[in-house]
Amino acid sequence: MLDKLRAVESRYEEICARSEQPDFYNDPKKAAAILRERNDLEPIIEAYRAYRQAEQDMQDAQELMSDPEMKELCQQTYQEAKATLEELHGKLQILLLPKDPNDDKSVIVEIRGGVGGEESALFAHSLFRMYSMYAAKMGWAVELMNYNETELGGVKEADFVINGRGAYSRLKYESGVHRVQRVPETESGGRVHTSTATVAVLPEMEEVDVQINPADIEMQVYRASGAGGQHVNKTSSAVRLIHKPSGIVVACQEERSQLQNREKCMRMLASKLYEIEQEKLDAQVTGMRRSQVGTGMRNERIRTYNFPQGRVTDHRIGLTLYKIDQVMDGAIDELIDALATADQAEKLKNSN
Repeated sequence: MLDKLRAVESRYEEICARSEQPDFYNDPKKAAAILRERNDLEPIIEAYRAYRQAEQDMQDAQELMSDPEMKELCQQTYQEAKATLEELHGKLQILLLPKDPNDDKSVIVEIRGGVGGEESALFAHSLFRMYSMYAAKMGWAVELMNYNETELGGVKEADFVINGRGAYSRLKYESGVHRVQRVPETESGGRVHTSTATVAVLPEMEEVDVQINPADIEMQVYRASGAGGQHVNKTSSAVRLIHKPSGIVVACQEERSQLQNREKCMRMLASKLYEIEQEKLDAQVTGMRRSQVGTGMRNERIRTYNFPQGRVTDHRIGLTLYKIDQVMDGAIDELIDALATADQAEKLKNSN
């Protein structure tokens, strides 16, 4: 670990020296990339320098312990420095874990009603509201791409972008099957029903990040519509793209022009194709599917929202919170923090 840290410090000092050169900003794009790298390295450097200081404090205290008048004070200093050293060692191990290159990206979120008919659509709407409120708390913007409502205000499908630096690092753990247990609004007998909705979270990719052959895309246009025929456009502004080699279909109808809807569709398509390629690479490298904690496979039940008991349980890490109202209002940081910690622990175990 110390060899890695010395290499990181050398790179950091090299970047700092480069950023002070008069011609540094001649290439703004390259300068921005270098500054981003410096910002990423700074927490490691701060912890490493504090680690070395703690080592020095331990050594100094040990040398002075032979003096009877200083022994008690030096023993206290030694123990404090030792505790700091152990804490920083664990912190540095985590900081040195390979960073997901997509962590800083915005995300495309897809929510679909699952098992449970109209109740599953109403639950899908609840999840859309939960993520929208979480995004607002984080200062991120929600941009609708495709939103298909039911007569009762549920959601058959909702595709949207959450624009914000670091959105993927927080929301990547949300992919999977979400289960709800509650008395549906449509149930007159007061019986608890179980329904599901699926969530997929993709890092937002630009067309330049993924090679897409225009000849592989079939574009269809149609009139945008809402529940019960409401909000019907008089022009065919909605766009559906079909990627013929993969069979992927994406659609967008929230913008008023074909051009804007097509642009959004291309971003969604790029993200989906990127995900497919990453899954292929992961399968080749590991010979198995990715960590459930790290990504949450879409066909796995990851979380249960039990309204009668007021609890939310994440099955991947066995965490239960009795604060369902706050969670549904977007207070999901406690769940995400626990998942991120479990993910880091798994990576540390695999790196040893």
